[in-house]
Amino acid sequence: MTIPNVVAIIVAAGTSRRMGFDKLTVPLAGQPLLTHTLRAFEQCVYVSRIVLVCTPSREDEFRRIARRGRIKKPVTFVFGGKERQDSVWNGLLAAGESAEYLAVHDGARPLVTPFLIASCIRAAQRCGGACAAEPLTDTVHQVNREKLLVKSIERRGAWRMQTPQVFLRSSLLESYLQLMREGWSITDEASILVRFGKRVVIEESVDWNFKVTVPQDLVLAEAVLAYRQGRSSKWKWDS
Repeated sequence: MTIPNVVAIIVAAGTSRRMGFDKLTVPLAGQPLLTHTLRAFEQCVYVSRIVLVCTPSREDEFRRIARRGRIKKPVTFVFGGKERQDSVWNGLLAAGESAEYLAVHDGARPLVTPFLIASCIRAAQRCGGACAAEPLTDTVHQVNREKLLVKSIERRGAWRMQTPQVFLRSSLLESYLQLMREGWSITDEASILVRFGKRVVIEESVDWNFKVTVPQDLVLAEAVLAYRQGRSSKWKWDS
């Protein structure tokens, strides 16, 4: 299998509303959280360069993070939009026509590994699109507005979507243009391609790859990084 030209689109234009403080620059294992995300793509041999989608006010700050994190691959900075799909669209355009595949990833998923990124890219080469995911193991219920249980939801065949999500640039571009013509809103890129009949395959994420969303996630992320490096975590659970 030949090595394709892959451009990573790191989406880092969020507001950290649920976190209550900026999660992308919070220290994690001695480095800003975003540094861990960037380094994973830096270390993946398939990725040729990175497009970092951010808010205009943070470009200089994120440039310093990339520089101090010793990111050697070219990094293009582009501004995000009102919604996630707008930010990814801006990243898609910044990636340029030379990109064969695009690997879209949440900036707040710092535990992604170069191995998982490469696995998703190889799967996308086979099928045209691939995304990291894990099977749903919890029992899931639908509730009403009063938070009363209404019915259980079948979990067999259900997967929890993650990133990276990797697609042929031409397929993602075509699907996005159709999405904008029809005026739909989505929460991840795989949904766009599936909606318009494209093939997307699951690449099971067998390692930790959760999105840091609330403060408790930092405790677990720190512990995971400590485990990977064979040391103790500095974070402690509240008694």
